[in-house]
Amino acid sequence: MFTLLAVLHVLGLTVLLFGATMLVPLMVAWVGSDAALLAYDESILITMASGFVVWWGTRRYKRELQPRDGFLLVSLTWTTLPAFATLPLLFYFQQNGTPLSFTDAYFETVSGLTTSGATVLTGLEHLPASINVWRHFLVWLGGMGILVLAVAILPLLGVGGSQIYKAETPGPMKESKLTPRIAETAKGLYAVYFAITLACITAFKLAGMNWLDAVCHAFSTMGLGGFSTYDASFGAFAAHPAVDWVAVAFMLLASINFSMHFLAWRRKSLNPYWACPEARFVLLALVGSALLISIYLYQRGVYGDFGDALRYGVFNTVSIATTTGFANTDYEQWPIFVPVLMIFLSCFATSSGSTGGGIKMIRALVLLQQAGRELSRALHPKQINPVRLGRVAIDNKVVFAIMAFMLMYGMTIIIATFLLLLSGMDEKSAFTAVMACINNMGPGLGQVGPASNYQSLSDFQTWVCTLTMLLGRLELFTLLVLFTPAFWRK
Repeated sequence: MFTLLAVLHVLGLTVLLFGATMLVPLMVAWVGSDAALLAYDESILITMASGFVVWWGTRRYKRELQPRDGFLLVSLTWTTLPAFATLPLLFYFQQNGTPLSFTDAYFETVSGLTTSGATVLTGLEHLPASINVWRHFLVWLGGMGILVLAVAILPLLGVGGSQIYKAETPGPMKESKLTPRIAETAKGLYAVYFAITLACITAFKLAGMNWLDAVCHAFSTMGLGGFSTYDASFGAFAAHPAVDWVAVAFMLLASINFSMHFLAWRRKSLNPYWACPEARFVLLALVGSALLISIYLYQRGVYGDFGDALRYGVFNTVSIATTTGFANTDYEQWPIFVPVLMIFLSCFATSSGSTGGGIKMIRALVLLQQAGRELSRALHPKQINPVRLGRVAIDNKVVFAIMAFMLMYGMTIIIATFLLLLSGMDEKSAFTAVMACINNMGPGLGQVGPASNYQSLSDFQTWVCTLTMLLGRLELFTLLVLFTPAFWRK
């Protein structure tokens, strides 16, 4: 009980801080006098009041968090914050005379905070500017992780953040620190994240977007989230090819471990990128696959001009492979080999420590080496052949943890797919919806393809996809460990 109350104390503070983020869309609504202006007053009041009551009511239990507390706090945060994030949407659509169900609103905000980019909304270009800013701002916050921001602030209030950071940071290599204190690390990562976001906004504006579209799409691009201000996504910018190439460049940046960006900035050198084997393989997979698909589309006659094949092939391949989810054309109409390959790439073509989803490249590299080691051991049973990442030998406990993760990853895909099939969804839509959700990618194929969205799903199907997005964002174990008896034993 004391553990739960200590966690609720920090959760209350996090909700309180989250309520303050609603001031951003409120300012946009106030400046633009848009139709959603009245949706934020009650939303901010309810969120901040709820956070304050929980924080103040549990203040006696404030203490340094333990490892298991980190898992509980992260899981509670990523399930609670989307509930409060729904309030502006619910109030606006209620006032507009087109009520949005809590199921759909929660799906939308979970999709934003988990950087999935799947949406149940249509007529995006007709929404008030502040609502679009709120949706995209959620992606930006979720990109680095709302708790990483909290980690930078909580130590100032007497609550250490080391365990939160370890539970929140994606990927298996969580022990390394960029700075001696974890709060300094979080601040450094967010400084880099913020700086690259500003550069992305500027580049989009120069490429032909207006300021609203530039800000919103920069938030989505850096969070690798895929939300757009248009139903047609990047297809709305068909007359501005430069916009696509700006997005490609920043999606590639966001797919790299932000620790590498931090170190490169700190050392004023590009060497950290070259020295990171994971970054090299991510770029090789993304650039190589994008060029391969572009050539394939040209040779198959999908595009008569190689420039068009290159533009659409590179953009959509990088977008889906990095789990962003933007689309500038209906790629489901391409030969089936291409969209299936892109979905396959989304499983691993981002770095650990990036804003992307999937199993991450580092796990794929370790698993490949482990497979090679087992083949070698079959011929030479006594051979000592450690798994290495670059020059660093990977401890066997990390290898075993990755293998366990992959088992849970596969089981989750199978169970979620069967649940969608049980509900009546067709095979292609069910499987690709699950892949899109667990990899936090957004669009799938069929019923949830790039020319459609998730609006047609039943409530049951929507909740299955919502849970799958949460499991993918929290990398399975962070959430599933709460359901083990050992977690709750003293």
